Amino acid sequence: MTSPVEVRGGIELPARREDIEMTTVDGLTLVGELAVPLETDPVATLVTLHPLPTAGGFMDSHVLRKAAARLPAMADLAVLRFNTRGTSSPRGTSEGHFDEGVGERADVAAALEFVSSRGLPDPWIVGWSFGTELALKYGRQPGVRGVFLLSPPLHRATEAEIAAWKDDPRAVVALVPEHDDFLRPAEARDRFAVAPNIEVIAVDGAKHLWVGENSTKRVLDEIVARVNPAAAPLPTRWPN
Repeated sequence: MTSPVEVRGGIELPARREDIEMTTVDGLTLVGELAVPLETDPVATLVTLHPLPTAGGFMDSHVLRKAAARLPAMADLAVLRFNTRGTSSPRGTSEGHFDEGVGERADVAAALEFVSSRGLPDPWIVGWSFGTELALKYGRQPGVRGVFLLSPPLHRATEAEIAAWKDDPRAVVALVPEHDDFLRPAEARDRFAVAPNIEVIAVDGAKHLWVGENSTKRVLDEIVARVNPAAAPLPTRWPN
C-alpha cells in the first residue's frame, strides 16, 4: 500500500472531468470544464466566476482550479469553471469581448442554465474579485442556494445592487483578506451594511490573490463548511 499524499499545490484528485461549451442568449459560445465526483452523484454544485480577465483572471485562476481539482473527490461537489466572454485559457477562448461586467450578465445566466440542463443539484455561486461583482449583480436567480464572495473589490456592484440582497434567505458569505489591495475588512463591513445579512469574514494574513496553501485551504474549508458540512474540515492528506 502506498502512503497518503499531502493535499497542496497543484495536486489533482480523481474526478470525472469534461470539457464543455455553453451558449449565451446573445449567441456567444463560452468554453469551460465540469468536474464531478468519480463514483457518486454530487451533493451540490459550485458555479465559479473568475477574476478580472484584463488583469489575468480566467477559469484556471488558482483557487478555482484547486477547487475543481480537489472538491469533487474530497467533498462530493460538482465544480463548473468557464471563461467569460473574450477570456482565454489553455482550455480555449470564449467568444465575444470583455464588457466591463455588463454583457457578462448573459454569461452568468448561461452557466446557471447549463447547471439546470444537466440536472446538477443545489448551485452555489463562487465569485472571486471581478467574479464577485457578477455574483452580486446577477446571482439572485431562482435555484441559486447561496453565494461566496472571495476578495470583493466592490468596484462595479452598486449600493443598490448590494442592498437588493437585504433579507434574502440565501447565504451570502464574503471572505475579505486582511491585506487586500482593494477592500479590507473594516471598509467591507461598512459597504455591506446596507445588507446586514451578508456575512463578512476577515481572513487574517491573507491577500487579494489568496497565495499560499494556508489561504487556499481556508477558502475551500469555508465553502465546504456551508455547502457540504459533513465533509468539513477538508483533510490535508489523501489516500494514494
